[in-house]
Amino acid sequence: MTGSFTAAHAHPYSPAFEVAGFTFVSGALSVDENGVAVAGRREALAAAMARLEERLATVGGRLTDVVKTTYFVTDVTLRDEANTHYSAVFAEPRPARSFIGVDSLPYGATVEIEAIAYRTPSSAGNTEQRGTL
Repeated sequence: MTGSFTAAHAHPYSPAFEVAGFTFVSGALSVDENGVAVAGRREALAAAMARLEERLATVGGRLTDVVKTTYFVTDVTLRDEANTHYSAVFAEPRPARSFIGVDSLPYGATVEIEAIAYRTPSSAGNTEQRGTL
């Protein structure tokens, strides 16, 4: 098995790991570029998605490659706003999604998004991207 790791980071896991065309993205928190929790419901959703997009980019991925997300939220009443945000970020057909309530998240974040993305392996000579945005 071969894979691509992201650049050095502060935690003992890869923010994103790519193997056989799949990219597995560790949870992206609703924090700003300095790791500070973002206040506001819509702002937290946007921040977590921005961190997810950054993690995907470290292995050459894009949001259009995402096929599955898992949201962890400290307030499940965020679901309607998350649905609106998801519809704005992802075009049809949208990735599959799970939405899970949790007691707390690291650094005081209120949203964490994990993702699985897929791109046709470049070794196959096909660079077509899956999904649209």
